Amino acid sequence: MKTISKSILKSKLLELLQLVESEWEEIVVTDRGKPVVIISKYGNLSSTEQLFVKMRGKVKYFEDLTTPTIEEWGEV
Repeated sequence: MKTISKSILKSKLLELLQLVESEWEEIVVTDRGKPVVIISKYGNLSSTEQLFVKMRGKVKYFEDLTTPTIEEWGEV
């Protein structure tokens, strides 16, 4: 993710918008070093698979997540 200050953004806006459009690059715009806006390409919402592709193979399930936990925690 690229970061740029508001003052530089004004002079390079067209170039940066082309970068966002062609390469799906996101740009964080800062004001005095603090992030204020993210510029990203408008598109269809990503599928769940696309959102979590980086996590594939890193998450491990040790039990069925839908089973009740009464035995473990006791009845309330």
